[in-house]
Amino acid sequence: MLASKDAMATIAVRTIDVARKFYEQKLGFKPLESSEDSVLNYQSGKTTLLVYVSPFAGSNQATSATWAVGDDFDGILQSLQARGVTFEHYDLPGLLREGDVHVAGAYRGAWFKDPDGNILHILNQ
Repeated sequence: MLASKDAMATIAVRTIDVARKFYEQKLGFKPLESSEDSVLNYQSGKTTLLVYVSPFAGSNQATSATWAVGDDFDGILQSLQARGVTFEHYDLPGLLREGDVHVAGAYRGAWFKDPDGNILHILNQ
């Protein structure tokens, strides 16, 4: 039923203007047309990313969205670092850390937060 349909990440934020700066200037998203003041829609690959205002913004203690960036991982990581994105460092079983990158075998991933504390993730798959 849903397995053949694209999923959309939905991320709650406190202030749409602060979120807009982060998602557009730091992450490079371009907004899709919208008539709502409290919602941002961005194209992300074949799906969309929905950023919306909520009083519960940043309350999730787990990853909100993941981008599988494949061979572009190192370039994207470096671009985010150059734009001032700070990466999170976690002590997770089975993962070693090499700088900002968590490694396990062929897996390489990095986590960072948006201004509201939503945890975002890139990985090399």
